[in-house]
Amino acid sequence: MEDENKLVVDATEEALDDVEKYIEDKLDAAGCTNKQKIQIRLAIEEIFVNIAMYAYSPGMGKAEVICEILDEEPIAVMIKFIDSGKQFNPLEKEDADTSGKMFIEREGGFGIHLVKNIMDVVEYEYIEGKNVLTVKKDLNIKKVS
Repeated sequence: MEDENKLVVDATEEALDDVEKYIEDKLDAAGCTNKQKIQIRLAIEEIFVNIAMYAYSPGMGKAEVICEILDEEPIAVMIKFIDSGKQFNPLEKEDADTSGKMFIEREGGFGIHLVKNIMDVVEYEYIEGKNVLTVKKDLNIKKVS
């Protein structure tokens, strides 16, 4: 870890626990509810596992995770996932069909749908050879003056 707002790890599934702990510590310090922590953890898992499985495949690389509690009203969490792997904008994928047999029978393809429904903001940029996926969720916590 380079500073308190940034975590750099190998982009492997084994690093997921470190990423989740890093973000959960921030959420605990902000007074986040258990329900919000569970929702955010699901989104983190979907995003990070996809980076681990696909960004550098078949090779390996690093992933940078930046987590900040935004001092706004209401307080929010912003998490950025940055990798130098293959350029991929998950927001360009067509929204998943979550109705009927397709949802039950089709394997995969629902991760970004889940993330979009859990988080309030999901944005993608490709900057200087890096994928940058930013997610944000209002924590509905009032600032204490």
